[in-house]
Amino acid sequence: MPKRPKNLTTKSGDAREITAATLADMRPMRELDPDFVAGFEQKKRKRGRPAGRNKAVVSISLDQDLLKQLRSSGSGWQSRVNALLRAAIGLHQ
Repeated sequence: MPKRPKNLTTKSGDAREITAATLADMRPMRELDPDFVAGFEQKKRKRGRPAGRNKAVVSISLDQDLLKQLRSSGSGWQSRVNALLRAAIGLHQ
């Protein structure tokens, strides 16, 4: 039966001193649980804007009262502004 590794903390929760023997026994997570690491890598790649997004992030100055009114209309106000601008210049979806 393989020797069980010591915990890295004491019973009181303090970190114990790491010795050369402890370091020699450590293995990379990729060796110990490759499925966990693969799952983590997949989730990490999913962050950020979706691929194929056809919108650009821009900065625009608007009057305070206009912005307040738009934001008070609730969630999705930016999409509604996009639709209003498309209609105002004659672009239809």
